[in-house]
Amino acid sequence: MPGRNSSTAAPTPAPPRLPPTTRPAASPDHDLEDEARFRQLSFDDLDLGGQSGHGVEFEQCRFTRTPLAGAILERATFTDCQVRGSDWANLRATRSALLRVDIEAVRLTGLHWVDGSLRDVSLRECRMDLAVFRFSSFKDVSFVDCNLTRADFTQADLRGARFQGCDLSGAQFAQADCRDTRFTRCELGGIGSVTSLRGATISSHDLTALSHTLATALGITIADA
Repeated sequence: MPGRNSSTAAPTPAPPRLPPTTRPAASPDHDLEDEARFRQLSFDDLDLGGQSGHGVEFEQCRFTRTPLAGAILERATFTDCQVRGSDWANLRATRSALLRVDIEAVRLTGLHWVDGSLRDVSLRECRMDLAVFRFSSFKDVSFVDCNLTRADFTQADLRGARFQGCDLSGAQFAQADCRDTRFTRCELGGIGSVTSLRGATISSHDLTALSHTLATALGITIADA
């Protein structure tokens, strides 16, 4: 019978299933609009910032230096996609999904991914300060070397998330489900609702900063002898 360690193993996101080649996307043919479907396209240096769409679907697409800053999406899906070196700051997505998506060196400051889902998603070296993931679910999601200062995970289901080498200073975890969530070499100082981390696995390296935050939450005064 499998032991406890089998259920708490760090998630390994499945990579996107990308085709060998993709066709170049171009404006206005591939601008965002309601119910638009984009498949096997390369969005290279194509500015989609400030656009909006309901029910937009991206499948097997690559995004390179593609601004999506300030865009508004409702029920959008990104499936088997790769994102590199792009500016997606202040993107607002509601009830949207990421499935097998690989994201690296992307600016996601102020991202709003609310009431959505992330499954088999890898995020590396991304700037995600002030990002909001309220009411979203995470399954096999990995954050590595990301800036998540003051990010908001209120009522998020983080049972399938792993944070490695991330700055989570001042992040909010109110009523989040953190059972089996893993934190390794992360900055956890000043996080909100620290008691919501119940059930998480935290490396010994992170305990010092977390202990002060936990003491404050419990009204404990730490005094030197």
